[in-house]
Amino acid sequence: MDRIDLFRMFARVVECASFTRAADSLGLPRSTVSAGVLNLEGRLGARLLNRTTRKVSPTQDGQAFYERCLRLLADVEETERLFRRDDAGPVGELRVNVPARIGRLVIAPALPEFLDQYPHLTIDLGVTDRVVDLVEDRVDCALRVGPLNDSSLIAHRLGELSLVNVASPAYLARHGSPENPADLKSHFAVRYASPSSGRVEDWEWVENGRPCTIPVRGRVTVNSAEAYIACCLSGLGLIQIPTYDVAEHLQTGHLVEIMPAYRARPLEMTLLYLHRRHLSQRLRVFADWLEALLRRKLLN
Repeated sequence: MDRIDLFRMFARVVECASFTRAADSLGLPRSTVSAGVLNLEGRLGARLLNRTTRKVSPTQDGQAFYERCLRLLADVEETERLFRRDDAGPVGELRVNVPARIGRLVIAPALPEFLDQYPHLTIDLGVTDRVVDLVEDRVDCALRVGPLNDSSLIAHRLGELSLVNVASPAYLARHGSPENPADLKSHFAVRYASPSSGRVEDWEWVENGRPCTIPVRGRVTVNSAEAYIACCLSGLGLIQIPTYDVAEHLQTGHLVEIMPAYRARPLEMTLLYLHRRHLSQRLRVFADWLEALLRRKLLN
């Protein structure tokens, strides 16, 4: 077994956090993958993995080596392609994770265009409002909206999503329309809890260039954008939401903008991946396509 094969085995074990799952994804016996990683550690003279009965994780040396492996494997893939006379473009599978509504409303409808352009690519599209671990969940890239916590990941800023304050006509008929944040004390909001942390978001606005926040009353708390909008449409309270999410409801009058002078700060949209240089060709073409799509459809 050559060193490139060993590097691929090791990288897959790190990504799967499991010898068994790595072996399954590679179509190899678990014993072969385990022996391959031991062989690699022997060659390098370093312990690359922490092994427990529940999980496998890279050591400090292992993490540094993993990042170098990714760059080297991408180089190998690109080098092999140089002499393919029948090269028909990037080949293989991409694992992508995106927020649920962006995935459903924007990315999924446009995917046929991308896959027609690159017929040898397949997409594993994860749609969730939960923050995923790119290494543990074996994700090639993830689209994030809002503040970032992943300091070890490479972040490519795409732009900003504007937010709008909205309520249903039924809610406004019953409770009146707030004119400014001071009025919120006599109103209800649909409370949004982060799917990852469970923290309930405060109401936010910008005043004199400064971000301001206050807690708001609410009788319903949700942890998904779909439920957030549905509850607002049902008249359960006010919400703050990216404009694209409710553009159709605003056009039809099912929702109404409130306090337009007191909008929250725009949310940054970022594409995350594991390493800065030597992206695989399939990841590079997808990232370029996704950025163009989002700039066209969503971003300020």
